[in-house]
Amino acid sequence: MTSRTTRFAFLILFLFTLGLAAQTKRPMELEDMFRSKRLSDPQLSPDGKSVAFVVADVLKAENRTNSDIWIIPSSGGEPRKFTSSPRHDRHPVWSPDGKTIAFESNRNGSFQIYLQSAAGGEAKQLTSISSEASSAVWSPDGSTLAFVSAVFPEFSDKPYSQSDALNKQKQDGRDTSKVKARIFTQLLYRHWDSWVDDKRQHIFVIDAAGGDPRDVTPGDRDAVPTASTFSTGDDFAFSPDAKEIAYTATPFPTREGAWSTNHDIYTVNLTTGERKQITANLAADVYPRYSPDGKYIAYRAQSRAGFEADRWQLMLYDRTTGATRSLTDNFDSNVEAMVWSANSKTLYFDAEEKATKPLWSVTLKGGDVRKLVEGGVNGDVNISTDGSMLVFSRSYSTRSAEVYTSSADGKTARRLTKTNDKLFSGLALNEPESVTVPGAGGTPVQMWIIKPPAFDATKKYPLVFWVHGGPQGAWMNSWSTRWNPQIWAAQGYVLALPNPRGSTGFGQKFTDEISRDWAGKVYVDLMNCLGYLEALPYIDTTRMAAAGASYGGYMMNWFQGHTDKFKTLITHDGVYNFASMYGSTEEVWFDEWEHGKPWESPDQEEYSPHKYAQNFKTPNLIIHSELDYRIPLAEAQQLFTTLQRRGVPSKFLYFPDEGHWVLKPQNSELWHKTVFSWLKEYLHPDQVP
Repeated sequence: MTSRTTRFAFLILFLFTLGLAAQTKRPMELEDMFRSKRLSDPQLSPDGKSVAFVVADVLKAENRTNSDIWIIPSSGGEPRKFTSSPRHDRHPVWSPDGKTIAFESNRNGSFQIYLQSAAGGEAKQLTSISSEASSAVWSPDGSTLAFVSAVFPEFSDKPYSQSDALNKQKQDGRDTSKVKARIFTQLLYRHWDSWVDDKRQHIFVIDAAGGDPRDVTPGDRDAVPTASTFSTGDDFAFSPDAKEIAYTATPFPTREGAWSTNHDIYTVNLTTGERKQITANLAADVYPRYSPDGKYIAYRAQSRAGFEADRWQLMLYDRTTGATRSLTDNFDSNVEAMVWSANSKTLYFDAEEKATKPLWSVTLKGGDVRKLVEGGVNGDVNISTDGSMLVFSRSYSTRSAEVYTSSADGKTARRLTKTNDKLFSGLALNEPESVTVPGAGGTPVQMWIIKPPAFDATKKYPLVFWVHGGPQGAWMNSWSTRWNPQIWAAQGYVLALPNPRGSTGFGQKFTDEISRDWAGKVYVDLMNCLGYLEALPYIDTTRMAAAGASYGGYMMNWFQGHTDKFKTLITHDGVYNFASMYGSTEEVWFDEWEHGKPWESPDQEEYSPHKYAQNFKTPNLIIHSELDYRIPLAEAQQLFTTLQRRGVPSKFLYFPDEGHWVLKPQNSELWHKTVFSWLKEYLHPDQVP
């Protein structure tokens, strides 16, 4: 009897302790965004015993981040800090024998490649190229490394000592000249947030013992993709015998890079310098990876030229016959980065599925894609040499990225790192709820709903309705350091994240149906999702706002002219005027696929928000940045001028030192504070009846 009473008492105490712990959790604060350490790039050692990864800390007072490399046993245990410079140390790659780690660092000013014993000690600077070095890759025999550097192509066929001196002389001349004018003779002359300055990204090789590097892709052409659309990491690889490198060449002539997506795979013989084109697809072929037995090159490919969001298939090139075939022609999603098994029989990759990103495998047979790991958003997959273990990263909307391991079949996934355990253990975060709403024509549309901390279903809450960018993208069950729904929900809002027509991960047909129809079916999808939310008993329909960036910003501008359901709108880097957008953006192939050339597709002007300015009346916060060359600043200026002239309450937050994304910590802080202050003014989240 006494024993039973004691057990009961312990049970009551345990339940009380759990309840007390739950009560001590607090809503997420903006500062938690900066307290959270940012983990990335896990790399498994050749013997499978250790994982190197990168952790970035936000140094808000210095308005920057600092990244270091850590190592943890793959079996579990405490991680150790491998590098500790005051600047960026990142992109660790193990030597084939596992004794050395190469990485890139700007600890001495410019980014260069460094080598450091895996056991610890001091790092040795391997490169000192004036045009900087990044993306180090070891040769399979460990004798050399390859890296990428952006050089002036006219000097690239000269001996290294001459070419590097001429590169430095030309760049120094530009940097020190009092004349800052530029002369252009072709597109692309600027890209995302930087001026191209007629440089080309070339691949160099260097002896692991040091010495002068050698440019193995000389000439007026990039040897790695310059657009993030076509890049999934290191876009080149050594052959198993270390005699050649396969790489991704960008469109040629170079001016066509502005309107062509035609990337091709080439190989270069490292002894003779002979280059060979091995793909001739008019769409994009990228990310070559040799099979360990040397028989094949796997790569990613699209089918439709000019379309950045076409389905990425996993292709196989036979090095003996030259034949190519798809391994995933019946897989209706986008194959992203892939890795070979050591026996050359299986490839592992990540790909989206309905707003999550599992890990998958496919064998050389093809057509047998198998889902291995589910839950959240997974990526950076590694496979151990013996084929028994997967190592990868994973994040959720309630948790930033950590390193995970699992058996090769994906059945024993477990978290390896605990980088942010202390922080997240004290935060009250609600899991996203997935709902499905009938969209245009009855097509199912998935939507996430995230409720604020201490949510009470008997009360009514203001709603914030997000529209994602892309437009071919998706709101995923993942953590974000920019648009983070948890920090918005913590302000007292219900967040809705719909994935309408154009979203990825729901089949290619669904993705395709937004092109040439930016405000047609997708607008119906969004309004149907909003209607679903309005019918929920806990949503206050008199206090609703909408927010979006890029294409999402476009939709805010479309909302301005087509609905009065929202108390306010927030437009970040949004398209406003199709004609001015086409003439000032950099990758015009995007606009030409989505809307056509303006002089050939005048009907597309009907989808341009500026044509409906006579209807604008909703208070609007506008955010845009000077260095956004994808959606140039004039789009925001036109919108703000129109709203001001029409007497619509509006505010313009302008960043002179940011691009399409606001990345600097103090700028991010101002971004969030401005947004939350604006929302509070119109939605009054503290007045929950």
